[in-house]
Amino acid sequence: MHPGLARALEGTLGAPENETAIAEDSVVPRPEWLPETVPIWVLEVVAAIVVLLLAWAAAQLLVRLSSRRVARYFERPSLTRVSLAGIRVGVYVFALLTILRIFGLDLGNIALSVTVFSAVVGVILAPIVGSIISGVFLLADQPYEIGDMIELTDQGQRGFVEDITLRYTKIFTLDNTFLVVPNGEMRERDVINYSAEDTRVRLDVDVLVTYESNIETARQRLEESARGVDGVISGGPAIRVGGARYPASPQCLLSSFGDNGILLRLRYWVDEPYRLQTIRSVVQTRIWEAFEAEGDAIEMAYPHSHLVFDDTSGEIQVSLNDEQQLEASHEDSSD
Repeated sequence: MHPGLARALEGTLGAPENETAIAEDSVVPRPEWLPETVPIWVLEVVAAIVVLLLAWAAAQLLVRLSSRRVARYFERPSLTRVSLAGIRVGVYVFALLTILRIFGLDLGNIALSVTVFSAVVGVILAPIVGSIISGVFLLADQPYEIGDMIELTDQGQRGFVEDITLRYTKIFTLDNTFLVVPNGEMRERDVINYSAEDTRVRLDVDVLVTYESNIETARQRLEESARGVDGVISGGPAIRVGGARYPASPQCLLSSFGDNGILLRLRYWVDEPYRLQTIRSVVQTRIWEAFEAEGDAIEMAYPHSHLVFDDTSGEIQVSLNDEQQLEASHEDSSD
């Protein structure tokens, strides 16, 4: 027989033996101590449960041992929490891979077609991946931190940042409710941070007074009304905002000349942004009381309309009711 043909026949006949040997090697041998009445899958389930318990214990231990070091390294609560969560996720992923090996599964045996994988990524994973990427940018840009008081300008909702994860931001609102916003939406919104660098906040109150009022007295009463309120900064060194400095004490400025009066703008600073509406209400109440005490010296303006008729205005038709016509006829008769 030709040598090449002989080698071909040997390879063909030897293939089934090799495949059988590989198949026998891939089968997990049954432990001798396991009774015959107990299925092998029971042992696999017990092993998986043991791996999960060990993973949970290992995650707790690693987080406890590394929490202080991570907190000192990052110095930011949000990054610290995300890093510790990453440690837990890493341990659980390793445990999942171990469980897959226990059940005889391998990453090479788990394959999806390109079409199915694209559909899963496009429909399910795309929003999650987008939120995670936005969370990474939020943690890097640091627009707010855990504990800061922020406001969502589109909703007028204020609250404290309770938690920042890679997927969402949790806000504890002033109405004692939780607001969970995906990080993708947080990056698209305008967010006001009241306590990032300095907790002091400036508030404005606009008051329109008549032209006949004593403007200087009105300005003094406005400043005095804000100066005595609890929480309002009454004086001290100038407050720096960027490259500018502003008076710390309440200041009343003449804003503009309107059609119905003079607009006065009161500006004052508060220590903390946690009671803005309450402090504003107290200041406005004291302004009203101060103006009432001045009497006619200070009057709040409101729209007035003056109708002037002359020879060029034409004629206007006026109708009288029955009672007015009767009174007019009596007046004519008495004349």
